[in-house]
Amino acid sequence: MIPGTDRPLKVFMSAGESSGDVLGGRLAAALAEKCPAGIELQGVGGPEMTAQGLRSLFPMSELALMGLVEILPHIPRLKRRIAETAAAAQAAQPDVLITIDAPGFNKRMAAACTGMTCPKIHYVAPTVWAWRPGRVHKFKDLFDSLLCLLPFEPPYFKAVGLDARFVGHSILESGADKGDGVGFRGRLGLAEGTLVLCVLPGSRSGEIKRLLSVFQKAAALFCEGHVGRDVRIVLPAVPHLRGHLEKVTAEWPMPVHIVDPVDKYDAMAASDLALAASGTVALELAIAKVPTVIAYRLNTLTYWILRRLVRTRYAHLLNITADREIVPEALQDDCTPERIATHLTSLIGAAGAQQIETLTPILGTLRPDGAAVPSMAAAEAVLEIVQKRKRGPEA
Repeated sequence: MIPGTDRPLKVFMSAGESSGDVLGGRLAAALAEKCPAGIELQGVGGPEMTAQGLRSLFPMSELALMGLVEILPHIPRLKRRIAETAAAAQAAQPDVLITIDAPGFNKRMAAACTGMTCPKIHYVAPTVWAWRPGRVHKFKDLFDSLLCLLPFEPPYFKAVGLDARFVGHSILESGADKGDGVGFRGRLGLAEGTLVLCVLPGSRSGEIKRLLSVFQKAAALFCEGHVGRDVRIVLPAVPHLRGHLEKVTAEWPMPVHIVDPVDKYDAMAASDLALAASGTVALELAIAKVPTVIAYRLNTLTYWILRRLVRTRYAHLLNITADREIVPEALQDDCTPERIATHLTSLIGAAGAQQIETLTPILGTLRPDGAAVPSMAAAEAVLEIVQKRKRGPEA
């Protein structure tokens, strides 16, 4: 019997940034579909989880911090939020506690949830294959189960006795492959043959500060290399950054079209090339079949620390999976306008098509077994874990 047939399944979720909010929203919707009486959702999240009935304890944006150095001034407030969230989770007495990514916050919150008898599940495995492999032991101490996005992750955790399950990468549900490129070009009045470059400098203000100027100069160099051809820049913008981006790009020497989030996948489908900050958006571009260059730059001290910890050679997940640079990467000292523009130019034509052809089968490995979409596979795993706990240790 599925838990919650006689009452809503009580779920406490904690997400710390927009990508986790998307995961939480999809998981909540899948759980509600699986449970005849629905779910009762509490915790911390953003608009996607709110759409599924959550009233967040506080604005999730308070937790969307990145970098070892950048986070230091916010530690006192984060400690208060950890204590507040843990107290709310214990008071809620949920059937399941699900923390989503944001390990810096969620590990401490889970550790503070003493005495809870419900299963504790963490969604999105820490990248122990990339750095700090000893974290497997910490997660085993804090959580009963782990939901993994990548097929090669469960063995790292099963080796120390932590239940870990591959449920597929939620990016496959993004709709990135369903954009209307023809309609988008028509709405902008773009002539046939117009070269469209999609620029995605990130969704955090810190990323914009570090990357936008470099991306602008790279785009300008790219345009200079194609004199006589109509080159347009499309720049998808999250709402809280749109005003700033409109002001800054108004001074760029080439036409820039700021795009609302609802039109992001249409913009991708209309694009011939993309320049993106390293992150989830790079996977979206691969799904949308847009030849891409990724770039990133961190605070110098943060990068100095991380380069001594990280064990992978690449930043793009599909490059890591393939163990070779299929998508060009321009990171830190290599994140220069000249290098980026050269990479972009190299992807025009056959090389760009070859990139997409090579990435397609690698993307397929992110799909869960069977016909289930990742969120449904994750929901099935959660309900199985809850059922097992209700049946007792003999199960």
